[in-house]
Amino acid sequence: MSKEKAEKWAKHWTDSMVGTARARLDPKTARPAADFTNCVGSNNETSGDGRFTLSYSVRGTLPRAEHAAAVTDIKETLKDKGFDIQTFVVNEDEEPANAVDAKHPEDQQFVSVGSVGEDLLVFSVVTPCLLPPGVEQQQF
Repeated sequence: MSKEKAEKWAKHWTDSMVGTARARLDPKTARPAADFTNCVGSNNETSGDGRFTLSYSVRGTLPRAEHAAAVTDIKETLKDKGFDIQTFVVNEDEEPANAVDAKHPEDQQFVSVGSVGEDLLVFSVVTPCLLPPGVEQQQF
């Protein structure tokens, strides 16, 4: 997958989660672009073939009293899309925060939503290692 396509995919996922939460995207806290990093292998090796991972997050505003319902709705949507739920916490009090973390068992992408302030949620996407199209994968 190209970096451009991966970034478009990540923005789509975060926008979708913001919509499911019925939050309002906070443009002041949205990253202007995704963060790309080189892939690191299990033995700390790196390749020269252009493999990368992507991290992308945005924040959305929503009254604190609605965070638990928003996180629950996102969890159910992720389950319906085949994600494995790794963390799920709902609490209408300030601590612990409301959160859901999920990973897709086949594609290995990771998504996360959590309370980070009184009226603020963070929506994050992290991809597994991706190889750009038309590139021969380097073997180790």
